[in-house]
Amino acid sequence: MATKLAALVVLVAFLAGPAACEGTYICFNGWLRLPSILDKLLCPRGSGTRREPVPSPSGSGLSYGYYSTSCPSAEKIVKEAVKKAVDENPGIGAGLVRLFFHDCFVRGCDASVLLNTTNSNNETEREGLPNMNSLRGFEVIDEAKTAIEAACNNTVSCADIVAFAARDASYFLSNGSINIPMPGGRYDGRESFASETDQLPGPFSNVAELNASFAAKGFTLDEMVTLSGAHTIGRARCMFFSSRFSEMNQTYAANLRAECSNNGDTNVNQDSVTSNVLDKQYYQNVIDNKVLFTSDAVLNSTETRTQVIDNADKPGEWERKFEKAMEKMGKIKGDQQGLEIRKVCWRVNNVGQY
Repeated sequence: MATKLAALVVLVAFLAGPAACEGTYICFNGWLRLPSILDKLLCPRGSGTRREPVPSPSGSGLSYGYYSTSCPSAEKIVKEAVKKAVDENPGIGAGLVRLFFHDCFVRGCDASVLLNTTNSNNETEREGLPNMNSLRGFEVIDEAKTAIEAACNNTVSCADIVAFAARDASYFLSNGSINIPMPGGRYDGRESFASETDQLPGPFSNVAELNASFAAKGFTLDEMVTLSGAHTIGRARCMFFSSRFSEMNQTYAANLRAECSNNGDTNVNQDSVTSNVLDKQYYQNVIDNKVLFTSDAVLNSTETRTQVIDNADKPGEWERKFEKAMEKMGKIKGDQQGLEIRKVCWRVNNVGQY
C-alpha cells in the first residue's frame, strides 16, 4: 500500500507540470521536481540521484559485420527503412536516436523498451514517465524486422535493429557527416519494467546528477556532454521547460511562450536554428542561453563549459566524439540470462511466460 501511495504522489507531482517546480527537491535523476516535504518519503538519502560509476562497457560478444554471413541484407534493410522514414518525417529519425538511448540506458541494449504491456505486466518501460507518450519510431523498427524475417528467419535481434536504426538516422540527419561504427550480436530481453526508467537522466537534472547517471553506465563527463548534443534534433513538451522562461534569452523565451500558449503538452523544436539537422548547433545554443531544459542550461557550468565551447567552435570535434560515444552506448550489456531473438519486436516469443 505504501508503494502504491508513493507512486500516486509521484504521478500527481508529475502531472502538475511547472507548478510543481517551485521550491523543490530533485530526484529520479531530474525527471521530477518534488516538493521538499516529500523528500523523506520518496527520495531517502538522495536515492534517486546517486549511482556508483562502473567500468566502460566492453561490448563483449559483439562484432562488426556480425550478419555478413548469416543475413547479409540485414543492415541494408534497416538503412532503407530508416531513409524512407526520415525522408517523410525527419522527426522520426530523432525518435530513433532517442529510442536507442532509452533502450540501452535501461538493462543494456536488449530492446526491452519495445515491449508492449501484457496482462501480466501492464507497466513496461514504455509506461515509464520518461517514455510515456513520447517515444517514436516503433513502426520503423517493425517494418525493418518484418522484412528481415522474410529474408533471414530468426536471425537478427530487435536490439540490433534498434542500434542500426539509430546509426542510420544519425547519418541521414547529419547529411552524412556522422557515421557511427555499430557492432551487432545483441540479443533481446524478456523483461521490461517502467520502474527502471528512473535511471534515465531527466530535463531537470543538474551537472552532478547528469554525471552520476552517465558514470553509472561507464561514461565520462565529456561523453555526457557529447551525447547531450543529440538535443539538437527532436521536439520537447512545454511542461518540461516552461518554468525556465525567465532564465532564457528573452527573445527566445518570448517565442517559446507564444508556441506553448499555456499548454504543457505542446511540442516545440529543441533546436530552433537547425531543427532537423544533427549538428553542433546545440552547443552554441547552450552558450547563447537558447536551450530548453535545465539539463541543457547547466552545461554552461564551470565543470563542462570548456567542452561546450570546444564542441561549438572546432569543426568536426563534436561529430567525431559523438560517433565514439554512440558506438560505446551500443556496447552496454545487461543481464545476459534468458535472452532470445524475438519474432515480433513488441512481444516476447512465448507470451505465456511473460
